[in-house]
Amino acid sequence: MHPHRHRSLSVLTGFTAFALLLCSGCSRGPSAPKAGLQAITADRLLALTRTLASDEFEGRAPGGTGEQRTIQYLEAQLRQFGLEPGNPDGTYLQKVPLVGITADPAMTLTVTQRGRAERLRFGEDFVAWTKRVTESVTAAGELVFVGYGVTAPEFQWDDFKGTDLRGKVLLFLINDPPVETEPIFGGKAMTYYGRWTYKFEKAAQLGAAAAFIIHETGPAGYPWEVVRGSWSGEQFDLITPDRNMGRAAVEGWITQAQAERLLRRVGKDLATLKRAAATREFRPVPLGLRAEVAVRNTLRTVDSHNVLARLTGSDPELRHQYVLYTAHWDHLGVAAGDSGDRIFNGAKDNAAGVAAVLEIARAFRQLRIPPHRSLLFLFVTAEEQGLLGSRYYAEHPLYPLARTAAVINIDAPNVLGPTRDLVVIGMGNSTLDDVAQQIASRLGRTLRPDPEPEKGFFYRSDHFSFARFGVPAFYADEGIEFIGQPENWGLEMRQKYTAEDYHKPSDEVKDYWDLRGLAEDSQFFFLMGYTVANDPGLPEWKPGTEFKAIREQSLRPPDR
Repeated sequence: MHPHRHRSLSVLTGFTAFALLLCSGCSRGPSAPKAGLQAITADRLLALTRTLASDEFEGRAPGGTGEQRTIQYLEAQLRQFGLEPGNPDGTYLQKVPLVGITADPAMTLTVTQRGRAERLRFGEDFVAWTKRVTESVTAAGELVFVGYGVTAPEFQWDDFKGTDLRGKVLLFLINDPPVETEPIFGGKAMTYYGRWTYKFEKAAQLGAAAAFIIHETGPAGYPWEVVRGSWSGEQFDLITPDRNMGRAAVEGWITQAQAERLLRRVGKDLATLKRAAATREFRPVPLGLRAEVAVRNTLRTVDSHNVLARLTGSDPELRHQYVLYTAHWDHLGVAAGDSGDRIFNGAKDNAAGVAAVLEIARAFRQLRIPPHRSLLFLFVTAEEQGLLGSRYYAEHPLYPLARTAAVINIDAPNVLGPTRDLVVIGMGNSTLDDVAQQIASRLGRTLRPDPEPEKGFFYRSDHFSFARFGVPAFYADEGIEFIGQPENWGLEMRQKYTAEDYHKPSDEVKDYWDLRGLAEDSQFFFLMGYTVANDPGLPEWKPGTEFKAIREQSLRPPDR
């Protein structure tokens, strides 16, 4: 018998036993999950993914025809499933006000030393933009290498040492300091200090004129083509009262080759500087170079939308608490130009994730009696622009975050077939991992930590917007032990996707896709939500996580 078919039969038996276990002694409790589990199929997942990733949806960019078609499709599906509108105003939509900023690619980055100027080319040598809502901005100042640019008091680490960096152009390394002599900064795993968002936030706090990150494919987790494709077109941000004037005037990336050339001009070596930056003794290094870049923008305001549906829980008290599923519906739209394939279809990222949450939502509707807690199904906008849709919901929640028991996020899921394992991003952070372990044990699957922790995936998807406000978050990636495949095939295919398809027009449904694995993973995520929705207790962050204190504060009764 085919090995996958053999496991599928045993899994179904496991599902049934698990359903009975969950409902034992619950005479007035919710229905067993069997009907919901059986409703999730690979064929339906593939059909939904094909539709959302088709050219008709124009790459699902916020603010255009692609958005309108996407949110109308999602609303029609949710209405067809019989789910309630998620917005208390009676609609399935939450308006997310965005500003679209398109930088003129004719810009140059000019680097001058003793009157000798060198002009770097946009797209080839660097990319730059401004998130300030203004038609033009110029940033000019001395170029200063600031290493990894980290201030982490809990590790007695400060890369700046009180240096006045106002008006300077800062040059950052990506990722955390790779300290090998002691277990800080998460070891191999990236912390938030390693994310490019942190670097730009730090530059703004220091009053820098501009901030550029040196791109390195390994530490960044993607090649230069992804940087160029992701930051060369229109970018969105939330509209803030100060029109983002608190940000550094210019943000950007520079290629490793160009950074090395600039450093050699002043007698510096990037490898040597990197070694120095991995120590507590590091101080900013003025480079004796002046950098200047002028950015001209085309601006437009956009009302984008999150899409939200609800299934009200069956318990009179617990129905006022919520288990939230998320997936981002957006992708990168259509590239400029008039030749070649210009549509960023985003089939894996994240049409497949949206399809999974849709199927899970439909599965919950198959239950005769809903779970105790209510279920929310949230499809967010502008994830590719910096988690904007989920950030907006977390800052303007339609249901209190203190009563949100957990968030389960699905982003760029498994499309390659069944796996014995499941990779949990940020494994060990919360008691949701304990729930996952119980389910995995029942189903004959194993959980494993992220095999690429240095890429910081925990901070790169929408669950992080909720974790920052204390909501326990679960985010699982595809496993790497694919049934019927060689040992390293899963990691090789993951690296192949990153190199060839991630954030490129080639992210389309492939002939070799096998969504049986996504069906099984979606059943797993269904059981995660089902279990949490029926557990009388709330999930918790584990000691030592940066979100535990935030959660405990949010659950504390207000002072009288």
